Amino acid sequence: MNFSKSLTISFLILSTIFTTSTLLGQETVKTNKLYYNGDILTMAGESPEYAEALVESDGKIIYVGNLEEAKKIAGDNHIDYSLEGQTLIPGFIDGHAHFSNFSTQAIGAQLLPSPDGTADNIPQLIKILKEWNTPENRELTGWIFGTGFDDSVLEEKSFPTKHDLDQVSTEHPIMITHISGHFAVVNSKGLEVLGISSQTENPEGGIIRREPGSSEPNGVLEELAAIPFMFNALVPKTPEAQVKFFDAGQELALSYGYTTAQDGRTMDNDFMLKMAKDGNLKIDVISYVDYTMAGKYLSKNNKKWSYNNHFRFGGMKITLDGSPQGRTAWRTQPYLIPPDGTSKDYKGYPAIPNDEDVIAYYRKALENNWQTMTHANGDAAMDQMIRTLKPLLKEYGNEDRRLVLIHGQYVREDQLDEFSEMKIIASLFPLHTFYWGDWHKQIIGDSLGNYISPTRSALDKGLKVTIHTDAPVALPNLMRVVWTAVERKSRSGEIIGPYERLSAFEALKAITCWSAYQHFEEKTKGTLEKGKLADLVILDKNPLKVTPDKIKEIQVMETIKEGKQLFRQPKF
Repeated sequence: MNFSKSLTISFLILSTIFTTSTLLGQETVKTNKLYYNGDILTMAGESPEYAEALVESDGKIIYVGNLEEAKKIAGDNHIDYSLEGQTLIPGFIDGHAHFSNFSTQAIGAQLLPSPDGTADNIPQLIKILKEWNTPENRELTGWIFGTGFDDSVLEEKSFPTKHDLDQVSTEHPIMITHISGHFAVVNSKGLEVLGISSQTENPEGGIIRREPGSSEPNGVLEELAAIPFMFNALVPKTPEAQVKFFDAGQELALSYGYTTAQDGRTMDNDFMLKMAKDGNLKIDVISYVDYTMAGKYLSKNNKKWSYNNHFRFGGMKITLDGSPQGRTAWRTQPYLIPPDGTSKDYKGYPAIPNDEDVIAYYRKALENNWQTMTHANGDAAMDQMIRTLKPLLKEYGNEDRRLVLIHGQYVREDQLDEFSEMKIIASLFPLHTFYWGDWHKQIIGDSLGNYISPTRSALDKGLKVTIHTDAPVALPNLMRVVWTAVERKSRSGEIIGPYERLSAFEALKAITCWSAYQHFEEKTKGTLEKGKLADLVILDKNPLKVTPDKIKEIQVMETIKEGKQLFRQPKF
């Protein structure tokens, strides 16, 4: 080999080594990011606290304070991020939602009524389904499907039936789900596919509605006559469809500022575990496994469960009754307007009629130290929760269990006192005041209707409180949740229980630091403080500096998880 060629090769080798080491060095260099020039609302403390600047490094917050000191800590090579007058707050943590079902809302036919959709009557609902009915969409699950119809605000004030859905198709099965998530309606082909006929008996905790004066199903399925079938009918059939579903649901969450999402009644965790294993999760997801499946997925001692690729188990979810707006919530008093086909003394019904069964589920959770979330809407269901759980807490102890009541729409004042004594966290649902406040007052009366989602009473009685969307019951729009907690204004403009309002700061705490506490994550999330994860949301306006009616219009501009920008509002 001649000298010239040898020199050239040596130069190329050295050049490659230098370039590689430089690139490797770049990969390992931590570039700090400095946020400033806007409202940085830390959510720490009992009153609003602001900082001039925040410094993020390697996914964590390393400084929150004045700008001059922040520049020193950020270093010479940091990235400046001017908020341009916008507001930086901690990433949102929904007190209760169903993350694995976000995809059906993101992909299926959108059947929500105004203002979130256009399905304000049954003909419009049929039109939307017909437009969605394409071969490409049907291939996703094998069904024509849609979510979010609401009989309480449909012009007809009634459920659609199989006869309505048969106008869309008699060849393909159709399933649409109620806004509460507790009902489904299927067409004639759907009943055939599900094997439901005039000979099919009602399951325990559910009802198959029938044609007048007949045993023939009319297509409307309630509670446990519907919920198990939803998971069968609305599951994507191919790996490609699964990824498409999942990505659409996660992008919806990111667009509303979620950095931690809850899957609040997981029936089958296999899919979510696969998504995590494949690296598809961008935000943290906590699964609360349905009580019927808890033994399959949950090990002992939930406090030791940690995230694996952004996924972890949180505990068990038990459901004691149904939907208040759907009038399946279990009450001690009759509904003033009973559902069609029921008697005037109709009070809803329990999901688990036998107290001994409820005790057995709670006992198993306490023995294994599983954090447990209890769905209860009617006061009779909450009576059942108290009389079955309270003696067990005395037997097993109640130190830092952080057991949670979900929804509690028709909770009584004496029950709040009991829950305070039991150290129950109340995750309440003030979205009801807007979506169904007017309806509640019709079906249970003015006095009780004004007491739904009693957030102020719960706080005053010493309960820890969070608020939630219950998405996909409603859109996962947490700023709308904050607005409803602050204004409590119904669709008609009436104020539903003005004495139960939260301040804007309290409502924000309920979706940040208070919710982090509920999920045992207050040490790493919920406030903007040194050492915590850089889970951040940038809003176009400060919820504490606009009039209450403008809170619902605030937009999430960016969602940042552990320092990585995962969503940015498109600029037009």
